[in-house]
Amino acid sequence: MLAPASETRAPIALDPGEGEALWFNNDLLIFKATGAQTGGAYLLVEEVARRGKVTPLHTHPAEEETFYVLDGEALMHLDGKQRSVTAGCFVSVPPGVPHAYLVTSETARTLILITPGSGAMEDFFRAAGEPADERALPAAGPLDIERIGLAAQRTGAVAILGPPPFGGPRA
Repeated sequence: MLAPASETRAPIALDPGEGEALWFNNDLLIFKATGAQTGGAYLLVEEVARRGKVTPLHTHPAEEETFYVLDGEALMHLDGKQRSVTAGCFVSVPPGVPHAYLVTSETARTLILITPGSGAMEDFFRAAGEPADERALPAAGPLDIERIGLAAQRTGAVAILGPPPFGGPRA
């Protein structure tokens, strides 16, 4: 017999702006629900990014990464194909599928769901990022691919396959 949900974990209820905040890859990440809070079911992250934010081509060996765009626009590279995503778009990337994205609007706000919530992606974000001093975008800077690569190796949550697959610089 299954235990009632209230016995398996506590409910999560956050007000706007609540949740652990990190600066990661020139973004503001806010953990809305961690793997520990969800009994390992998922990690839910709100991401705020500015134009030009880009990820290297990568996979997640053991997690599915799902994006729901709340505001803004990005170019998604999914298993060799590119498509534009805007507010209301949904993208789900199974484990092992190569992907990357580039923010093309002034800013973009996205919910990212990682399943399962093993803790590996949280560890990766924390190792490659830093606690946010405020709930605002950090000062823009170059992609710290070395720090991201070391965090990926240490946690095993991300396999970096190569540089961003979007060609030259974009405005």
